[in-house]
Amino acid sequence: MRVLIVDDERNIRESLKKYLGLEQIDSAAAETGESAIRSLEREAFDAVILDLRLPGMSGQDVLAWINNRGIISPVIMISAHGQIADAVAALKAGAKDYLVKPFDPAELVIKLRHLVEDKRRENSLEAEKRMTGGGNLLIGDTEVMRELSDQIDRIAGSDVTVLITGESGTGKEIVAREIHRRGKYAAEPFAAVNIGGIHEGLMESELFGHEKGSYTGALARKQGLFELAGRGTLFLDEIGEMPMTLQVKLLRVLQERKIRRLGGNDDIPVNARIVSATNRDIETLVREGSFREDLYYRLNVFRMTIPPLRQRREDIPLLAEYLLKKISFRMGRSLPVLTPAAAEKLLEYPFPGNVRELENILERALIYRENGHLTPKDIELHRLNTGGIPGPEGESVPGVPSLENIEREAIRKALTRTQGNRTKAAAELGVSRKTIINKIKAYKLEL
Repeated sequence: MRVLIVDDERNIRESLKKYLGLEQIDSAAAETGESAIRSLEREAFDAVILDLRLPGMSGQDVLAWINNRGIISPVIMISAHGQIADAVAALKAGAKDYLVKPFDPAELVIKLRHLVEDKRRENSLEAEKRMTGGGNLLIGDTEVMRELSDQIDRIAGSDVTVLITGESGTGKEIVAREIHRRGKYAAEPFAAVNIGGIHEGLMESELFGHEKGSYTGALARKQGLFELAGRGTLFLDEIGEMPMTLQVKLLRVLQERKIRRLGGNDDIPVNARIVSATNRDIETLVREGSFREDLYYRLNVFRMTIPPLRQRREDIPLLAEYLLKKISFRMGRSLPVLTPAAAEKLLEYPFPGNVRELENILERALIYRENGHLTPKDIELHRLNTGGIPGPEGESVPGVPSLENIEREAIRKALTRTQGNRTKAAAELGVSRKTIINKIKAYKLEL
């Protein structure tokens, strides 16, 4: 991630650059609106941190210039307490979020990562729509995938609550989007949130919204995702990471189909279909007491399990073709040819990281390819001789690591690279801090 910091106060620019650097976020700085525009003309940034009051060209002027130029970098405005009206105006003019000075830089990092992840989701979905012509997002022709598609057809026309389970990287959000696309309210919004990726203190506002003045920094009323989803679909990813206090409130929403904004007194009807997902054994979480049994039954009305890629190897060539189109489109490159030998190499690999790992392997291959063909030497696979992983029929594949051993090794290496910083290691691995703390305890990886 690369961020542009625009503030006329040198100490703020330097302290933010230092803090973001500690969080492994690259940044550039500008002290005026004019210099910010020159930076934005030279390079692309994943986000912009923009002070409202600047000498010469104001923050509002820079925001207007960004909007007029069609720059898609999300903007977080920084305002002082006396600039609340201006901050609200900036939000209406297209800023994605705001912070009031003085603010906690940790909150800024959370907002940045959240906004960049939202943009990544939008870009990925746009590429998928172009590749499929807006049609079926499920790629595969094996029996398990046909059965999965049939399940979606059976429930798409109803409002039944769905729980999707499966290993990391199997495509649970893709299934949720396909349920939405085939449903009767496909024209309504699809709102997605990664529960494990949101700071616990901000999660309630994100889901339920808040009223102006409900807490320090709440400059304006904010609608939560339950409201924004309308009659569409609300997708709650990593539901197993939800704190117990929020589980109680989610249970009330599912029972009463109403929410109440933070600081509000009025009940607001909820009409969206709720689809949740987890890669954890949620029944074990219930037995351990970290997930409410009554909420589990409310969410588990219709259960769908996404098969791991090793159980549908015949789909790998079809998936590889689709993913190469998607990645080539995203990178602005011509579509390469996957040679039969390279395809065979992929078929022999068990893909402990599932479809997400296949996409990463192909993206890495496209970066380093020298011509229009992908050969076996372009396909870089990571094998660890630490155990066995179940094969298509449940048998162990010799010399291939178990998922547990792969996960343990990945966490150990991430902790080593980040010198034991759990927050950084979690961000690097794409999981929540709570998840990595639980894994560290389970695998006894304390450094």
